[in-house]
Amino acid sequence: MSLRIIPNTDLEPQQHVGETTWNSIGDDPYFEVCFDYIRMPFIVISLKCDEEKIDPRVYINVGGHYSEKESHGFAYSNRFIFIANLGATGWTRSLRVDPCSFPCRFEISIEAFPNRKAADNAIAVRLQKGMDGATIHNLGNLPRFRLRMPTLSFGPPVQQIEKVIKAQYALGKKIAPPKIADGATPWLSIIVPVYNAPKRYLDDLLKSFLDQGVPGTELILSDDSSTSEETQHWYDNHARRDNVKILRTSTNGGIATATNTGLGQASGTWVAFLDHDDVIAPHALKLIGKAIVENRSAKFIYTDEVVVDDNLKPIGLTLKPAYDPILLTGVNYINHFSIYRRDRLSQIGNLRTGFDGSQDYDLLLRYLDGLLAEDVLHLPYPAYWWRRNGKTYSRQFMAKATTAARKAISESFARKGVKTHVEPALTDTLHRVMFENVSENSWPMVSIIIPSRDSYQLISRILNDLFERTDYPNFEVIVIDNGTSDEQVLSLYQQLTQAKSNFSYVIEKETFNFSRAINRGIRIAKGENFLLLNNDVEVMEPFWLKEMVSCLSFEGVGIVGAKLLYPNNKIQHAGVVAGFGGLAGHWYLNQAKDYGGPMSRLHVRNSMTCVTGAVMLISGTCARTVGLWNEEDFAVAYNDVDYCLRAYKTGFRTVWTPFSCLYHHESVSRGSDIFGERKRRFNAEKENLKTRHGTADFFDPAANPGYDRRFSTPQFLPPEKLAPVRRWFLDKE
Repeated sequence: MSLRIIPNTDLEPQQHVGETTWNSIGDDPYFEVCFDYIRMPFIVISLKCDEEKIDPRVYINVGGHYSEKESHGFAYSNRFIFIANLGATGWTRSLRVDPCSFPCRFEISIEAFPNRKAADNAIAVRLQKGMDGATIHNLGNLPRFRLRMPTLSFGPPVQQIEKVIKAQYALGKKIAPPKIADGATPWLSIIVPVYNAPKRYLDDLLKSFLDQGVPGTELILSDDSSTSEETQHWYDNHARRDNVKILRTSTNGGIATATNTGLGQASGTWVAFLDHDDVIAPHALKLIGKAIVENRSAKFIYTDEVVVDDNLKPIGLTLKPAYDPILLTGVNYINHFSIYRRDRLSQIGNLRTGFDGSQDYDLLLRYLDGLLAEDVLHLPYPAYWWRRNGKTYSRQFMAKATTAARKAISESFARKGVKTHVEPALTDTLHRVMFENVSENSWPMVSIIIPSRDSYQLISRILNDLFERTDYPNFEVIVIDNGTSDEQVLSLYQQLTQAKSNFSYVIEKETFNFSRAINRGIRIAKGENFLLLNNDVEVMEPFWLKEMVSCLSFEGVGIVGAKLLYPNNKIQHAGVVAGFGGLAGHWYLNQAKDYGGPMSRLHVRNSMTCVTGAVMLISGTCARTVGLWNEEDFAVAYNDVDYCLRAYKTGFRTVWTPFSCLYHHESVSRGSDIFGERKRRFNAEKENLKTRHGTADFFDPAANPGYDRRFSTPQFLPPEKLAPVRRWFLDKE
């Protein structure tokens, strides 16, 4: 028997498929193990993770689906060996191995054997070679012939996706159709380039369009000289529908050309694009029409999406942030369903050829150039189903599509007069913009402000890291000390004062007040920008500060935050979500260092409303506009959240970057907030945050209303009501 081992997209190989090392990088990592009707009867799976204990689960495919009832879960451990009897024949044709429920690095091996003796011998060898101490689990005889009626039932994440989209579509059903059609003129044209599409794809797409029942819409299928008789026959059978146009050409010109042909025949005020294997979700056009009616100034709208397999079974849900042009330079998170003004598309020349695999990305960047943030709306509704079958052009020709994407990104900055080049992000196929308008001798001066007291081990390490391990050429260091009595620390200050012209310190014996310390540092600072830095931070890479300062080159950015890790290489800071737990909290806390998150957005730069003050860069413009830190209401806790929200309400963007990564030995110098006066102060500052910024009802634009705000790592939450369309910025106060 030849086993077919299929990893899903939340798994990333480190070497090659087989006995190898993998990273789980998403929310639901699993391997599907497929076998034939006639097969070797015994299968052995070994799994180990030496870094930490893991919690695997094995699902058995019964009647064409996976379910919790037909699964085996196992207690946390480092090493596992599973053995199962498949039978020499049978209709049970696959099983699913979930190695863990969280991001980590592990090794896995899966093999089949002709008899139990051979399987036992293999287990004995594994116990001697790297799997010593493993627990052995006998999964028994798998059900070989029992069949059930198929139902949509997967592991917990997919079950939750099913709940979420059912709830969304039930709420969408209650919405009345918008009254925006103007006689016979469509308000929306949906353009689909087609090439050799299977009949069932076209059937699914057409049915999903007709089921919308929304007047004033048209579907345009622009064929790119398909050679498939099945496709041509489908056209012949569907050529006479009033609101469906089928355009056929005799020359194959590519996706951009076919799409432009469709645009040339479009009548709608608004235009949307889909692929020929996509499906419009129930009630999507009603919700899009409603958004247009209620937001007359809007110039662009995009929606959330459901990822489905080739048979339209949900396997993923992409919940997007509000419009984030910073994130868009790293990944095309907008994708479809995107709604454009047709007149603006015409003004920019529609799609361009020469960007194969990334033609939509290029169009999007050109279209959004010059639009105000308030003109771009996010409709948090899963309005279309994206069929993930691995057959799209960009997946089959990834290198070419990636090159085209980087060309489009670089050109988008060139149109603004900004010289850049684009490098790989932490995921090779995503993007990192490198600004070229700063020479080595022209980096702006940064004033680094460090609140501290005593703690020689901490302050000596960070000062050494700044002066010896940081390659930024133009900075000063100001230590704001609230009463050191440690002679080692005092001696260190004096030595550095004599040795470094760019070092100074101020000692004022007083109760610790972070906001007061920052204000004091800013008042005496000489730099153009200000870096707030905890004394319990440790530098990992020399270019960390250059990366943070570079992020100020993005338009409208006033604050930049870094990626911070605990000493055990788990994530301590990947941005702060306002409204988390009714207050604010760190995103993706305790995930693995290389965790990418949804859309791999933790591998690229993001806009956030808030970042931690432990490592926070503030532009001089932002500091002068927002003003001083609030010493009275936020002496110790939530002062960074307060400041970032004030900057957000003033119209500044905050960027979090994964390319500036440091260790944070969090709060080791200050102690706990849970006792006595500290607890009373902490509770008071929590109430101040709720009162001043309404965080109990705040839905952070960096997150999505479809996420449960009780969890640091976002969990899908079925809605009780439809969320309104979103802009990044609220009305300025």
